[in-house]
Amino acid sequence: MNDEENIEGGPFISVNPVVAARGLLLGIALLMAGNGLQRSVLGVRAESEGFSVTAIGVVMACYFAGFFLGGLYVQQLITRVGHIRVFAALASLVSGSALVYVLFISPVVWGSMMFMTGICIAGLVVVAESWLNDMADNATRGRLLAMYMVTTMGGMTIGQFLLESADIGGFELFVLASLLVSASVVPVTLSASSNPPLGLPEPLSIRELARSVPTGVISAFWVGASAGVLMGLGAVYAVTVEIPSSRISLFLAAPLLGSIVMQWPVGWFSDRVGRRLVMWWVAVSASAIGVALALVDPSSWLVILLIFGLGGMTFSLYSLTIAYTADWLPQSQLTAASAALVRVNGVGAVVGPLVVAPAMSTTSAQSYYWALVVTHGLIAAYISWRVLFRNPVPKELQRVFVVYPARASAVASNLIGRRRRVNR
Repeated sequence: MNDEENIEGGPFISVNPVVAARGLLLGIALLMAGNGLQRSVLGVRAESEGFSVTAIGVVMACYFAGFFLGGLYVQQLITRVGHIRVFAALASLVSGSALVYVLFISPVVWGSMMFMTGICIAGLVVVAESWLNDMADNATRGRLLAMYMVTTMGGMTIGQFLLESADIGGFELFVLASLLVSASVVPVTLSASSNPPLGLPEPLSIRELARSVPTGVISAFWVGASAGVLMGLGAVYAVTVEIPSSRISLFLAAPLLGSIVMQWPVGWFSDRVGRRLVMWWVAVSASAIGVALALVDPSSWLVILLIFGLGGMTFSLYSLTIAYTADWLPQSQLTAASAALVRVNGVGAVVGPLVVAPAMSTTSAQSYYWALVVTHGLIAAYISWRVLFRNPVPKELQRVFVVYPARASAVASNLIGRRRRVNR
């Protein structure tokens, strides 16, 4: 065989991995924009259709339940039929589900569609992350993970702003969400000529991980609950307290923008000051911001600034949890540990909306913020308790902090650098 041809008979061209990933990242951005828009529209539209807050919470929790199960089982489907077929099939289902919401306005139907969408998005994320892993090399691995994080959160942010592009009571926004998801198939399926390999992590039970790094498991659960409430019920809260319609998109986008801006400085401090101390401060800060939000007039512009900070703290905590867990484990267990933390985080994301939505319905809408005060406060309290019993990992033995995208699968852990920080 000519050495300028690959095994499929096409010309072999050496391309910088960062350049090669542009088409794939574009597809991810379109996918996340459509998914983010769809979820926000559902939250606002469900309230206007007369759904109870509890029913809306269940509908939103169905998405996280689907994402959790999809992350467990979709990988097996990919190994049987391949990445391209799985991506095209799952994207078609997500695109179609966005149209079903308009045809059948029912909590049962919407919950079922959200559950299916969660499963599909989990599979689509695994496909995208597998491709990035296949493209990456040691020199570009960290850059690709950073680009992936910005693309994921940036796409979801764009989806929130699209909420103002049409009447929330019509069908146009659902059609737009469907079009965005459908469009994501084009750059992804054209970004590679062959299926990338899928590496499945060696098993590591949550019980085993909890024995080794209990702080990581506890934090992953409560961060998942926090994120599930923050993003799953944000639209419901905004409509309930009558935040001006012109400001709802900004209210929903602010936490995502905060996650993009604040994770790098938080990680920089954790590499130099110590991971556990920074986790404690971030959790306490998030609780304090939650208290401020609960007391501020919902119509105030100060709410946007505060929710920006709360989102930055919440999503930073998840990246810190991944990094902290990696500090305590050997190289061979990192991928399996990441997979276990994804499962724990997913359970928390399901439980959060299911518990908080009834509280918002029976007490007041401000339970939305008080719940976030409690979840972050529990993390801070547990870390304080652990400080009494176990010394932290010395800073010179910590691994280098990396930003871990929200709702990423365990496959993304292979993009994390495997070196430890060494003082010179």
